[in-house]
Amino acid sequence: MWWGGRGQSFNIAPQKAEPDMGLSGPKPVQRTGMLESRSCQLGSHLALGCLPGEQILAWAPGVRKGLEPELPGTLICTNLRVTFQPRGWQRSQETPLSSEYDFVLVNIGRLEAVSGLSRVQLLRPGSPLKFTPEEILIHGRDFRLLRVAFEAGGLEPQAFQVTMAIVRARAQSSQAQQYAGISLSKAGQSSGPRKPPVPLLETSEDWETERKKQGAGSWRVSPVNERFDVATSLPRYFWVPKRTLDSEVRRAFGHFHQGRGPRLSWHHPGGSDLLRCGGFYTASDPNKEDIRAVESMLQAGHSDVVLVDTVDELPSLTDVQLAHLKLRALCLPDSSAAEEKWLSALEGTRWLDYVRSCLRKASDISVLVTSRVRSVVLQERGDRDFNGLLSSLVQLLSAPEARTLLGFQSLVQREWVAAGHPFLTRLGVTGASEEAPVFLLFLDCVWQLLQQFPAEFEFSEFFLLALHDSARVPDTLTFLRDTPWERAKQSGQFNSYTQIYTAGYSQLPAGNSVNPQLSVWDWDLRYSSEQILQFHNPGYDPEHCPDSWLPRQQPNFMVSGPPSSVWLFSRGALTPLNQLCPWRDSPSLLAVSSRWLPRPAISSESLADQEWGLPSHWGACPLPPGLLLPGYLGPQIRLWRRCYLRGRPEVQKGLSAPTISGLQDELSHLQELLRKWTPRISPEDHSEKRDPNTIVSQSR
Repeated sequence: MWWGGRGQSFNIAPQKAEPDMGLSGPKPVQRTGMLESRSCQLGSHLALGCLPGEQILAWAPGVRKGLEPELPGTLICTNLRVTFQPRGWQRSQETPLSSEYDFVLVNIGRLEAVSGLSRVQLLRPGSPLKFTPEEILIHGRDFRLLRVAFEAGGLEPQAFQVTMAIVRARAQSSQAQQYAGISLSKAGQSSGPRKPPVPLLETSEDWETERKKQGAGSWRVSPVNERFDVATSLPRYFWVPKRTLDSEVRRAFGHFHQGRGPRLSWHHPGGSDLLRCGGFYTASDPNKEDIRAVESMLQAGHSDVVLVDTVDELPSLTDVQLAHLKLRALCLPDSSAAEEKWLSALEGTRWLDYVRSCLRKASDISVLVTSRVRSVVLQERGDRDFNGLLSSLVQLLSAPEARTLLGFQSLVQREWVAAGHPFLTRLGVTGASEEAPVFLLFLDCVWQLLQQFPAEFEFSEFFLLALHDSARVPDTLTFLRDTPWERAKQSGQFNSYTQIYTAGYSQLPAGNSVNPQLSVWDWDLRYSSEQILQFHNPGYDPEHCPDSWLPRQQPNFMVSGPPSSVWLFSRGALTPLNQLCPWRDSPSLLAVSSRWLPRPAISSESLADQEWGLPSHWGACPLPPGLLLPGYLGPQIRLWRRCYLRGRPEVQKGLSAPTISGLQDELSHLQELLRKWTPRISPEDHSEKRDPNTIVSQSR
């Protein structure tokens, strides 16, 4: 299955020749500079399409196991990747990295050598191999598994050598290579500048275009952070209230954690505004003018303001990381969990519980945004993790435009990349202790929405898988930096600027640079036409286009709030507050976690019923057009099997239901999807063949 990873083409800087490993077998084949020939000959029966600067370190014949039928071929280790090439298989020149068979070195999570029935050695970078392996197991960080059994008959030295080559290549896959990145060689074939398929929000023009698209007339683009001297983790431009001066913005942002003050994330067509900000500095002592500026920015011209403690009822970063590690261990083929206790073990990882919590909170915030004209402020101390997750989910639930292929990519670029989510740190590339895959948790939440509302999304599960795997492969600046300033610095936009402090930033080595024109959204540079075709959801209802959505300012369901009302949203209920800023009469309600506040009992009515004033016995509240409220109870939250169980091919083939009851569950699920799609899809729709170039152009 191609969606196990990605099909990208890399270009890395020339590297020095590897020293002799002291092992028998062929020497590394040196490949430096831009090569005219892209084939590295290993023998008369085998040719690997090498990339510019790629060096073959070792290879050995073997059989890929775990699939039916088993595939004979060759396991190859280079200074960039580990790949298995089936016998007689020809690699595509358009996508020289085949995602089904290639493991980029930085994506290898665990390496095991096996001999006999009982000898298993976990091979860490730099560790010696204690025996000649009969099998090798490569576990990817993206849940893939490559299992290769080596051939006997005098080829044991080659098996030993290729295994040790992988161990040493992982150790030598230095931070310099990871940070400098690998640019796409195919892009160099095009002449002239390449227009990004998705606005990267690096210019004021991009932000102004997006502001007009949202209809945010009371907001403007502020260049106050153009030199990154307000906050290195914020973009150069962002939206602030039109009547707020840049001098006031600069002073107000100085009273927030890491300088991340309140700014607009999304303007609802009905009039509400969704804002996000960091936590207050408790020791800050602003003057009256600064307090008025902060209050004005939080109110955003509204009389009704709701402060949302983002992390309330959500897992901590440590919880997310621990749950993901448990999930990955459980989904391995050699998991110690018994088959009859597997579901209990899955529940014990807490991963699905965290997905459920995120969806529930996002649903409540969506109701807050759509039920009344108000300012809804997401507040998280760092403003770089769960604020982005909830803001993105709220827009997916409330805005049909965000569910299109272009809209979703623009959403991720704005709320995650431009907003300064620390991808390197959270995905564990830097080796820091703050690893926590919050972005992957978000993608799981989006997949849940796809399952519950299959006709509402233009993109498919395979697009989500491609994006999931893209986060693990360092090829563009999109996921290769922690802050917008680091991306701008690496792309050479600010070489003349004075370097300012950024926590955790390491100076990049000279000569290793990423093509600044490229982003993760350049799918046609890394995927074949057949793969791009599968990015589109065949069940998408084209009538759910932005042009047929809500007109501006609909008063029939958007109700103005009472004058000067301030609320704290906690545990699914609204609590009135006496103040908006923390520097007046009492301790900060934003700097201190809302867990110290009195907890109202969770109402038996849904928040939608409470907000629209309908008693629970009247039944479900009629939802505004375009709003989705997902289910999050019990079996409504499913395991993303096509992603997490990729190391177990028998599950992907439908062999996970050997019993009659299991088959009935599978059939019920398919019938449910068919029932949701049938009213929206005609037979003619299925017969239409889509041009992959059209799909790519639609995302530009």
